[in-house]
Amino acid sequence: MRIIIHGVGAIGGVVGAALIEAGQEVLGIARGRMLEAIRAKGLTMISPKGRLEVAMPCVGHPSEIAFRPDDVVLLCVKGQDTEAALRDLRAAGMTDQPLFCLQNGVANERLALRYFPNVHGVTVMMPATYLEPGEVITHGAPCYGLFEMGRFPGGVDAVDEALAAVLTQANIAAFPMQAVMESKYGKLLMNLGNIVDALLPQEADRAQFTDRLKAEAMAVFEAAGIAWSDVGLDTPRRKEFLQIVDIDGAPRAGSSTRQSIARGAGSVETDYLNGEIALLGRLHGVPAPLNARLTGVAAAMVARGEGAGGMREADLEAVFSL
Repeated sequence: MRIIIHGVGAIGGVVGAALIEAGQEVLGIARGRMLEAIRAKGLTMISPKGRLEVAMPCVGHPSEIAFRPDDVVLLCVKGQDTEAALRDLRAAGMTDQPLFCLQNGVANERLALRYFPNVHGVTVMMPATYLEPGEVITHGAPCYGLFEMGRFPGGVDAVDEALAAVLTQANIAAFPMQAVMESKYGKLLMNLGNIVDALLPQEADRAQFTDRLKAEAMAVFEAAGIAWSDVGLDTPRRKEFLQIVDIDGAPRAGSSTRQSIARGAGSVETDYLNGEIALLGRLHGVPAPLNARLTGVAAAMVARGEGAGGMREADLEAVFSL
């Protein structure tokens, strides 16, 4: 099995470094300064276990890959970049190789199924950070992360079992699930607060806003008949395999949305998080004004080139009260 990681960022970087350390064949697809850094000096992963430096074979585009029958592709790009990545993979010669969506949100798998027949969802629980090219951090312990995976739209096959075993060997606890999308909808609830984290200062009280976003989403789920499972920090599996711990000299940088803004990525995935709730609400006749409103706030923030943490709680409350 060769594992191709499309999108060597926070998640893809940690997964790639862990797999290489465990002796797995890995090929990365990266871009920009991350690609340059990996080619020049390899990839560094910082974790509670210490500092790990690996050499990662890496290309800048899928067209540089000669796909093999034993390839497994891990899609680690943000939701707003998914369709372009799928088109590039298809044009490069990928056919029926298994595609695993290691992504937030619930829209990626359905989109991928338009392009490829062998699609799998992965619920990614990994406190990972990517701010500096060539360096990724995970604050997860005892495992680097916790993944739940299965075929889309449902079921488990031999590839799920095989990849779960490889990841677990690499200190990423991985569990095949018959109904992985239930887990992914549970993770979506958690990710609704990403934009709140990006807007407010680190010391702000986020719960007063995220709780209202989640309540709105749960009403939408109920109307849509969507089942979801809790993947929060207090679940037995999280308690056993994944806690978030401090690392000296490597403070946590916040949510993936906050990291995207801090890196100047030029886009955020809010349309596929809070925007998913807005979409479902419109489809099923349940108003979701708060989540809809924050998708617009996120888009305006990126368009103006604003940094993270620049909004006061009172200002955000005013947005919620419109």
